[in-house]
Amino acid sequence: MIRVIVTGAAGKMGREVVKAVTAEPDMAVVAAVDPASVGTALDDGNGSSLLVQGDLADTIASFDADVLVDFTHPTVVGENLRIAMAAGVDCVVGTTGISSDALEALAAEVPEGTCLFVAPNFAIGAVLMMRFATEAARYMPHVEIIELHHDRKADAPSGTALRTAHLIAETRREVPPAPGRETEVAEGARGALVDDITIHSVRLPGLVAHQEVLFGGQGQTLSLRHDSIDRTSFMPGVILAVREVRERSGLIVGLERLMGE
Repeated sequence: MIRVIVTGAAGKMGREVVKAVTAEPDMAVVAAVDPASVGTALDDGNGSSLLVQGDLADTIASFDADVLVDFTHPTVVGENLRIAMAAGVDCVVGTTGISSDALEALAAEVPEGTCLFVAPNFAIGAVLMMRFATEAARYMPHVEIIELHHDRKADAPSGTALRTAHLIAETRREVPPAPGRETEVAEGARGALVDDITIHSVRLPGLVAHQEVLFGGQGQTLSLRHDSIDRTSFMPGVILAVREVRERSGLIVGLERLMGE
């Protein structure tokens, strides 16, 4: 039985993680942590409830956990991971907005035999979209990314968009010009430039998580789009990561690393 602690458990993603883990016959949520919702009773999806705890260090000391699943906020995720890793707990991280420098610092703190797994997106379809975009970029280097999320998302561009841009930049054979910045009527109209790839971020109520990678070529365009219309779309990837981190160590970034690549 894999014993799991969920941080950010009272949030929309955290609640889904609690239910998804509980539904697995070889897993159990032993504790839910969320300082903003201490004492809240969370439905585990199996007819029982969990009382939300407030202090992660005390919770880890009180419960024998194997894996921490974190869907919190960029301002608190680092400390959560340090506490968990120091206790020898493997970590599965869905919180985005972690800077490269912060991630490198965390990687240096991973104890021997412990795994720190970070994914910008846990939806299998999103990982496939990134994989197909990477392949397309070898032949169609002119590309822009449009990502759309709910209006309460803490970071922009999204972690998925940043990861997609990074993978494309590693693959495409040339960096074509991205014209239009010099003639912007409104600053930022052409989007953000990341790894020489333009990213446009949309934030609106009613959205969940969506991304389109748009390629242009001579007389043609190619559009690759993924839509998560419900947060349950991320759960198969979370469950895969919870199982896999028990057999791995060190820093691993990207769900594709657990999918046979």
